[in-house]
Amino acid sequence: MRPLDLLYALALPFAALAWAANGKHKTDWAARFGKGDALPPAPDGRKTALIHAVSVGEVNATRTLAAELQQLNFRVVVAATTDTGMARARQVYEPQGIAVIRNPFDFSFAVSRLLDRVKPDVFVAMELEVWPHMTMECLARKIPFVVANGRLSERSFKGYLRARSLVSPMFVRITAALVQNEAYAVRFRALGARQVRVMDTMKWDTAVVEDASQVAGAAQLAADLGIDRNLPLIVAGSTGPGEEELLIRTLPPGVQLLMAPRKPERFDEVAALCPHGTPRRSQNKPRAQGKDSPTAAPRVFLLDTLGELRKAYALADVALVGRSFLGLHGSDPFEPVGLGKPTVIGPHHGDFKDAVDALAGAGGLCVCADPMNEVARLLADRPAGQAMAQQGVAVIRSRQGASRKYAAAIASITGR
Repeated sequence: MRPLDLLYALALPFAALAWAANGKHKTDWAARFGKGDALPPAPDGRKTALIHAVSVGEVNATRTLAAELQQLNFRVVVAATTDTGMARARQVYEPQGIAVIRNPFDFSFAVSRLLDRVKPDVFVAMELEVWPHMTMECLARKIPFVVANGRLSERSFKGYLRARSLVSPMFVRITAALVQNEAYAVRFRALGARQVRVMDTMKWDTAVVEDASQVAGAAQLAADLGIDRNLPLIVAGSTGPGEEELLIRTLPPGVQLLMAPRKPERFDEVAALCPHGTPRRSQNKPRAQGKDSPTAAPRVFLLDTLGELRKAYALADVALVGRSFLGLHGSDPFEPVGLGKPTVIGPHHGDFKDAVDALAGAGGLCVCADPMNEVARLLADRPAGQAMAQQGVAVIRSRQGASRKYAAAIASITGR
C-alpha cells in the first residue's frame, strides 16, 4: 500500500460517518472502489476520451465538449463522482449511447481498476479535479492527463499553497492545463503545471439560448404545483443555507416564489422553513385553493426534485441565482440568462466571477445584495427587465465556441 493510500484509509471512516449523517452512504460502494464491468474496445479504431466531471454543474459543462470530441471521432466515456452527478450524467448521456461510470476514490488500486476497465487514450479532468494517484497512474501508462475548462479560485489556490510540497508534484504531472482565464493560468503555473493555455470557459456553450415558452414540461410543472400563471413568479435556483429564509421573509406582496435548493439533503430542512401548506414537487399534491378563502392559494413553492430547474426558470418573471447572497461562492447564472429571463445574482459569486463580470458589465445581469428590492424594481419596470434579458442573451451568443477549441486541443495532444 502506498503512503497516500494509508492516509486515505485513515480518513475514510470519518468521511463515512459524515455521509451516513446526510444519507449519502446509500451509494454504489463497489464502483467507488473502481469495480465494474470492462468496456468493450472502441469501434473503428477510435480513441477513447474519459471525461471526469464531479457533480451536476461539471456534468452539464461537459455536454458540448463531448459532442465536439465525437465530431473528431473520439469514443467518449463520462465518469462522475457524486450520486447527483451520476444521475445527471445518465440522464444526459445514456440516451446517446455514451457510457457513464463512477469515478472512484483516489486509492491507487481503485484508479488502476478504472483505467484497466476503460483503457482511455486521454483522461480529461473538468475544472480542478486533479488527484495524486490518478495523475501518477496516467503518467505511468502514458495516458495524457488534460485539465479542461480549468479554474483555480483564489481561496483554492491559497489552500494549495499551504500544502505546496505535496500538491506541486501532482500539478507537474498534468500534461496540459486548458484554463478559462489568465488569472487561473498564473495559479496553475505557480503550482507546477508546465503546459498551460488560456481558452475561455465552456459554460458559455452550455447556456442554451431558447424561448422559455418552448421549454418542455414547464407548463406541466406549474400546473402540478398549483402556480398561478396570472401572478408574478420569482424562481430562486440553487439556493444555499439562510437564503430561503431571507427570500420568504422579504417576498413582496402579490408575488409568488419557487425555490430550488442546491443540495438534495437540504430539501426537508427547507420545507420546514416554508409556510404551512407549501406545495412540494416531490409530493405532487398542490394545496387545493378554496373558493371562499383569500389565503388558500400558496405563495411559496418548493422544487425538491432533480433535473427540473430549467423548467422552473422558464416560468420565472425574475430569476434569482442562489448561493450568492449570504457568503457562499455563487451558482451558475447561464441557464436563466439563456432563457431570456431578467436575472439577479448576489455579491458572493467568486466561482463564476468572469461570467458575472461579462454579463453585468454589458447590462445583461444584475448584481445585488438585496434581491427582493431588485425584484420589486424589475417587476415595476418590465421594459428594463426585458432589456436586461435581451442583453444577457446577446452576451452569451457573442462568447460561445470555446468547446470546439478545447476539443481541438485535446485531439492535438493525443495525436489525432
